[in-house]
Amino acid sequence: MDPPPSQSSRSWSIYGRTEITEHYEILDRIGSGAYSDVYRGRRLSDGLLVALKEIHDYQSSFREIEALQILRHAPNVVDLIEYFWQEDEDAVLVLEYLHADLAAVIRDGKKAGGLPAGEVKQWMLQILTGVDACHRNSVVHRDLKPSNLLISADGVLKLADFGQARIIQGIGFMNEDSFVLPEQFSQNKEWIPQEAATITEMTKASHSALEIQMQTYQETIRPIDEQEYLGEVEDVKAKYSDETDKETSIQDGDASCLATCSTGDIEDDPFKSSYSYEVAEGGIEDEPGSMTSCVGTRWFRAPELLYGSTNYGQEVDLWSLGCIFAELLSLEPLFPGTSDIDQIGRIISVLGDFNEETSPGCSKLPDYNKIAFTKVGSPIGLEACLQHHSPSEVGLVKKLVRYDPATRATAVELLGDAYFKEEPLPVSLNELKVPTSRDGQDEKSSGEWGDYRDMASDSDFDDFGGVNVTNTDKGFAIRFS
Repeated sequence: MDPPPSQSSRSWSIYGRTEITEHYEILDRIGSGAYSDVYRGRRLSDGLLVALKEIHDYQSSFREIEALQILRHAPNVVDLIEYFWQEDEDAVLVLEYLHADLAAVIRDGKKAGGLPAGEVKQWMLQILTGVDACHRNSVVHRDLKPSNLLISADGVLKLADFGQARIIQGIGFMNEDSFVLPEQFSQNKEWIPQEAATITEMTKASHSALEIQMQTYQETIRPIDEQEYLGEVEDVKAKYSDETDKETSIQDGDASCLATCSTGDIEDDPFKSSYSYEVAEGGIEDEPGSMTSCVGTRWFRAPELLYGSTNYGQEVDLWSLGCIFAELLSLEPLFPGTSDIDQIGRIISVLGDFNEETSPGCSKLPDYNKIAFTKVGSPIGLEACLQHHSPSEVGLVKKLVRYDPATRATAVELLGDAYFKEEPLPVSLNELKVPTSRDGQDEKSSGEWGDYRDMASDSDFDDFGGVNVTNTDKGFAIRFS
């Protein structure tokens, strides 16, 4: 099949991969972004609809394959059927096809004037089950948001897009150098066409490809100085200039997200950019237990990440869960920040001051002393964001959206929460109203598969009073008066 002439060769390179087209008919492209393209396809052997995700970034490919292998057959996690990965080629993951997402549920609920409480509870239970499966298997997703929660025609919700996931190993985290294929995936066995839910082996070619990629990666990894790094960043920014400024999840980098922007950036507009590309000392993710703070989509990013933490765990997913649950209830995003600074300001206006009293140890975060907010005398509280909702609904969100990561409720704890045993009870799957498509699927997509939409809302600094920007010896201070 020839690619349509209107599409770039990069976006349609999958059409030239005979090892894929021999097994799959590529029907259409359903999502595209700087780091991946996703296609709807049909398996030729039995007509099964699948999603073919072509990933243009090595690290994202590695992480998604690693996480999905570990989570194979886990409840409420998208199934990886097989993958294709050869030297000098992008990885292509064959995933079960799920036609809708939670963002579309929220969209449809808003149009209908609200979601029934029983349906909200059912969606929440499925999300919690998937997150619990990840955390029990030591997987931190790091990019939970409504558009990464995909839904099948029969109402089954599954976590997807594990390109930013990390695997906890002891007190630290697995990196690419420590990766070993799980025993059940290390045998070179031929792939036999089966139903998606029963496939238990990868193809022989896929395993060989991963081994080649790992060997090539380890042989070519080398130290890089700041000047060379910045040069490479500029090349990437130029290559994807029309995509990198979108509100999407960004890949791991060597800088924290918040307070490493230059004085020139501040003088132009301190709130115009989400991310900085300057190298921050100590921000490189190459030490055991060290992670980047630039993960997740801003609206769902935990405050410790906004302040540059590189030492965190599953608690960042729990904060994201709280933001998702709040949006399911109110049908509006909880903290729709337009920049990382605006994001922090919105959080503080609701929860109050972020300090040692509310989050012990926060003063040690890399960017804590690089930005200052005036004290909030009377935060509005989560109740103001969830008006007309019951105390138990607000209480559920409060167990997750809290500053101190150690006090956030775990997924397994919430699965047993009294809220889900109160009337109205969660509806059954066949009672759920499942959207007919993903949110924004019919629009021209410029983000990742299921990229979260409508994130360009204007910043409302009137909520926080006037804004004063002051240069300091450590960076700058933003004060809302």
